[in-house]
Amino acid sequence: MNTNHHESHGPSTPPQITLRGPAELADALPFMLGFHPSDSVVLVALHGENGRFGGRVRLGIPRAPQEWPETAEHLAECLVEGSTRHEDRPDSIVVFLCQDPAPGETARRVMERLRPFAQRLRIACGELDVPVREALCISDGLYFSYCCPDARCCPPDGTPLALSGTSVMAASAAYAGIQVRGSLKDMEARLKPRESADDGAGHRAQRSALGEAAAVLVPKILDTPAGQGRQEVRTTTIELAQALIERFSRPPENPAPQGADGLGEMLTGRAGLAAGRGYASADAADDARLTPEEAAALILGLQDRDTRDQAAEWMEGPEADGALRLWRALSRRCVAPYQEYAAAPLALAGWVSWSSGDEPSARVALSLALEADPEYLFARLLHQACNEGLDPESLRSCLRRERDARASAAADPDQGAEQPDGRVPGQGGQRSAGGPGGRVPSRAAAPRPRGAALRAQRRPGAGRGTAGAAGAVRRGATAPRSAAVRRTGRRGTRSGG
Repeated sequence: MNTNHHESHGPSTPPQITLRGPAELADALPFMLGFHPSDSVVLVALHGENGRFGGRVRLGIPRAPQEWPETAEHLAECLVEGSTRHEDRPDSIVVFLCQDPAPGETARRVMERLRPFAQRLRIACGELDVPVREALCISDGLYFSYCCPDARCCPPDGTPLALSGTSVMAASAAYAGIQVRGSLKDMEARLKPRESADDGAGHRAQRSALGEAAAVLVPKILDTPAGQGRQEVRTTTIELAQALIERFSRPPENPAPQGADGLGEMLTGRAGLAAGRGYASADAADDARLTPEEAAALILGLQDRDTRDQAAEWMEGPEADGALRLWRALSRRCVAPYQEYAAAPLALAGWVSWSSGDEPSARVALSLALEADPEYLFARLLHQACNEGLDPESLRSCLRRERDARASAAADPDQGAEQPDGRVPGQGGQRSAGGPGGRVPSRAAAPRPRGAALRAQRRPGAGRGTAGAAGAVRRGATAPRSAAVRRTGRRGTRSGG
């Protein structure tokens, strides 16, 4: 298995690893994805006689069994078509069903409950003339094989997974510098409001601050002639974000566990799973650095497209870590009924993660951004590019040019003057909002007010649904879902890899 080149800290040529049997396949899954895929179905393409790993797709397991046939067909088509487009048609497929038991449920019961889904997946792959070589259920530290009838190697009560750090996969991953970041659930928890109850004191304070900020900022962005209010909000938002990034760049009072965000040694296996649950204290320390009023002003300001694009320039160097921590903290402040506002900070968090070489974390953040707002174009494009395995340097170069042009215009006021054709240097070649042919803020450019503070505006939507890279099958891409599955399916965009 080849490690992601952005995450490699070992030799330039990753070691070739031979996996023998279901036990080593089950142990390899977190290393292939970069996290433990809780509550997920994962399909991995195999190529050639020796079964070289190829593309993979991951999706949340639908709650309703009636969705399983269509989901199985969709996943099989996505993997086969995407693999064919990027390299060769798969020779076979490995299926993983990962789900922990519900209260009072055993791992074996989970395996039996998901058996019809596993069979549907095998049928769907077979109909595309690509056989399923192995289908495994992983639950509560055990693995079960749906394909092996021999109870001596695959007993009906399951087989324990290998102890952390003892398998050939763990040793090879440590050598190659592959990092496992905990479970998908833990990674998502870092990007969502921390309190479980909507009526918590922290939620009430943040909800009130968001309502007050919306009442002040939204009219400035939408209603002021010639875009003056919008420019004022953009300037104050960027200045506040810059000050907060500097604040967040200071060492936290409660540092993250070893291996977090590039600190310390790389994590493998269940060591990564345990550490993934240890981020709470570091995130809580970051939350304490941000007042409800500061968070509300930034969240509202980032709903403007140009402001968000300028904020995306903090994507590398010493600023990247502080920016990533700030965008995560803002995502955790998007409490009900302002969940849709989280699309902007989540997309920024995904962009910084991708730019920094952390593709699994990027996919989690971008998928949650699309769950918050399925039509958020910035997140859709980043998600597709990340899934397609593109190099983020092209986007970084573009953002650097924008930043340099803006700095030049600020240094020479004459350069910042509007040209006869209505263009403003340093603004990406766009026309000014009030000039000839001026650009009127569109749905993507302007915030969509939410909450009781602006009852005259449209109420927030549920923010559910899916969007992703159609047919993307690179390095653990999220599988796009069909319209029927999207309407009733479960968390179709929630992906980490």
